[in-house]
Amino acid sequence: MVATAVTSAFFSVTSSPDSSDSKNKKLGSIKSKPSVSSGSLQVKANAQAPPKINGTVAVTTSVEGSKNDDGASSPPPRTFINQLPDWSMLLAAITTIFLAAEKQWMMLDWKPRRPDMVIDPFGIGKIVQDGLVFSQNFSIRSYEIGVDQTASIETLMNHLQETAINHCRSAGLLGEGFGATPEMCKKNLIWVVTRMQVVVDRYPTWGDVVQVDTWVSASGKNGMRRDWLVSNSETGEILTRATSVWVMMNKLTRRLSKIPEEVRGEIEPFFMSSDPVLAEDSQKLVKLDDSTAEHVCKGLTPKWSDLDVNQHVNNVKYIGWILESAPLPILESHELSAMTLEYRRECGRDSVLQSLTTVSDSNTENAVNVGEFNCQHLLRLEDGAEIVRGRTRWRPKLAESSANMDQISAERA
Repeated sequence: MVATAVTSAFFSVTSSPDSSDSKNKKLGSIKSKPSVSSGSLQVKANAQAPPKINGTVAVTTSVEGSKNDDGASSPPPRTFINQLPDWSMLLAAITTIFLAAEKQWMMLDWKPRRPDMVIDPFGIGKIVQDGLVFSQNFSIRSYEIGVDQTASIETLMNHLQETAINHCRSAGLLGEGFGATPEMCKKNLIWVVTRMQVVVDRYPTWGDVVQVDTWVSASGKNGMRRDWLVSNSETGEILTRATSVWVMMNKLTRRLSKIPEEVRGEIEPFFMSSDPVLAEDSQKLVKLDDSTAEHVCKGLTPKWSDLDVNQHVNNVKYIGWILESAPLPILESHELSAMTLEYRRECGRDSVLQSLTTVSDSNTENAVNVGEFNCQHLLRLEDGAEIVRGRTRWRPKLAESSANMDQISAERA
């Protein structure tokens, strides 16, 4: 209002005749007086010091406006300033766009803090140890925990798979396929896992932040080994160790393939010369059948959401199917502490599977593992073709869960 009044002193605008008939409201200390012949709005500044009323300084400004013949005050005349649009919203939008662009530029124009560390600008993870180890943090979400308030084995396996893919992407080896290098995409090759070995020392709980480190090494002439180490990001406590063997398969023929020299040239610079994080489980995985299986779950079918971009069932889904036939008393009183899986055949969308499990007491094998159980597993198609062979080891949960051990023995008998 003050700016408008001041501007009108320099830019006088004649009021329209129609405006003299309208009514105007009194605002504060602004008083209307008869206007001069020019119809312009005049501002008078009081040069004297403002008087004090009860110790408070009172500021009075007199602004002269125009009146109609009947004494009613007319609206203030239109000036150059009050006809301009409101630029505040446009200025705010420009500022927001500028700040967002600056943030994106800073993210893209990143630099490593140390020569041996490459940080992903999009927060996926980082490559450390001369570019051979990939590290990524995960926060355990509320929907990733089970009835025990700890992360499920499927959650941990998904973290392992996610870091493997992000490792390839951060290293610049991710082509158009899912975890495939550019040369692999040209030759229609994909990676498939043949063996997985996992040992869980302790399961993280809701709100924990885990750090997953992964690296790759050579496995024979035509294989690749990938290891993982999961730890608590704050304390450094080792939670999970895992190792796996991967081979190549032709995406069109669905047959295993040797590693072409072009692909070998892409991946060998990232191989790390190290021993497996876990000693190989040399114990043979037995084949179950209807006569040796104690528990059988039939009619398992993959859903559309169980398929990955390579059009086969995600390997993590097999673990859930294997546990479908595990005895409920073991699931209630024990937790999975170790697992060895051999993937023998892929599973398609129209497959119908059966899960078989048999339980063996591990007390006779190792006197230290009191109260532990070993389970043999087989996941097969209805026609008997093997999908996955497996073995799991289960340790007692807390002390209150040990009461179910008698029930497990009674059911086996």
